[in-house]
Amino acid sequence: MAIILMALVAAILTVSVATWLYLRGREERLVPKLDSRTPFAVEARDEKSITLSTTIEFRNEGTQSAMIVDAICHPLLPFEQYDGFDVRGKAERKGVPRQDDYFEALVIEHQQSAYLVAKVTLTARKGLSLKEAAAHAVDFPVEFLYREVGRNPMRWTIARVILPAEELAKLVGVELVSD
Repeated sequence: MAIILMALVAAILTVSVATWLYLRGREERLVPKLDSRTPFAVEARDEKSITLSTTIEFRNEGTQSAMIVDAICHPLLPFEQYDGFDVRGKAERKGVPRQDDYFEALVIEHQQSAYLVAKVTLTARKGLSLKEAAAHAVDFPVEFLYREVGRNPMRWTIARVILPAEELAKLVGVELVSD
């Protein structure tokens, strides 16, 4: 009797582990390809402000469909670090610009990619021109927060890129001043 009970427990355990391994491999896995993102480029510019953008590929390397439900571009340049710019961010799907700052959800099939754009608008403050503010700028991170869902529970994930002051100065057309 004990042998039959042990065999039954072993069979149940084996089936449970096999099912868990099978289902575990059947999930979405979104990977932001930060190393292959586009360089920051000028979208718009005037005497006081500049809007830059970079495009990031999001690849679903899993075996199931994934959905990006929401995305936010969050530049991190507090006034304590540098108060020459007021900074705002916007996230959107490549080729699908929106005027209302709403992010339209999208499905990414397994082994497919979607491209999202992080836009950063820098507006000079304290009576500075864009060139004066850019000449004294500092490096700062731009976080791309996105909420994803698939077979796994919905969760927020962060992809971070750095906007170097040197790159910003070059895009504005000024020499970076070391303070």
